[in-house]
Amino acid sequence: MTTPVEQDEADYKISSFSGGGNCVEVARLPNGRFAVRDSKDPSGSVRLVFGLAEWTAFVSGVKAGEFDA
Repeated sequence: MTTPVEQDEADYKISSFSGGGNCVEVARLPNGRFAVRDSKDPSGSVRLVFGLAEWTAFVSGVKAGEFDA
């Protein structure tokens, strides 16, 4: 389990592909999970936390173009 404090103190990164204010930030957490938050509201309550398998599946889908509009 990841606490809100661990998420607040994480080192979030913005993708180099992000721009125009519609960005997400991703951080690797100490417990091996990944946290995602909205860059416009970094202290907000809406954050997602993924396990390694979930994160790997998501990244693979992005690389395969599964989420292209």
